Amino acid sequence: MYLHSLFRNVPAAERVALVARSELRSFRRNETVLRMDEWTDKVYFVASGLLRVVVGGNGGSAAVTTDFVRPRDLFLSPTLDEARYQSMANLVAALPSSVYLIPAAALHDICARHPSVALELLELTVKRMTIIRSQLRRISSLTSETLVARVLYELTQLAPADTGGFDKRISQAVIASYAGLSREVVNKTMREMENRGLLWKDEHGIHVVADFASTDHGSFESLEPHSASDEREGETPFIAPDELDLLRTAGERGPGAK
Repeated sequence: MYLHSLFRNVPAAERVALVARSELRSFRRNETVLRMDEWTDKVYFVASGLLRVVVGGNGGSAAVTTDFVRPRDLFLSPTLDEARYQSMANLVAALPSSVYLIPAAALHDICARHPSVALELLELTVKRMTIIRSQLRRISSLTSETLVARVLYELTQLAPADTGGFDKRISQAVIASYAGLSREVVNKTMREMENRGLLWKDEHGIHVVADFASTDHGSFESLEPHSASDEREGETPFIAPDELDLLRTAGERGPGAK
């Protein structure tokens, strides 16, 4: 059992010690997890739900969702050289979410002792930047309908509903802020898509045709480092919330304590 798959090859005693220094918090939909310019000493690992990274929204400027942080993904400082950092964006719960808060200093120490963790963390960061660049390219080059269609399909991967499609609690305002469009344009486009049978709704979710993924499908691949051993062992990359306190207590007692 490990807090996140990044730490799967870290010795058990170090993993338990990391858990002892970590905190699991729950956030309601639309609740702010971290504010822009706020200082924090934590790295945010999403266990469930969905967070969005938001910039702007002050001084009359429209807030823009630059990307999402989904389960098994993380939000951290641009550098791990310092134990504290000032957030460059707002971090907001797009859905009810559970988030592990891990001390940045603890993650830095593990990276220093285990270079493989640092390399996988770098890979996560590169993948995130690739997705952000891809979204910016879509915003600048696609028509409104095509852009909305792609965003809706991406949401089926980021916030899947139990019956398929994406969670209906993702608002049109959130979709608009991620697509770089006005809410009115998104509303009109979604109505037209629904009239043409490209979009439909049920009690739990909003469904779209899969053809929207015919290109740049790689953007929706998992951001989590994955190994074959994960599947063979059937391990979950996250500690279950009800086990967190037990492991934290063990870490506080120290290795070998009974």
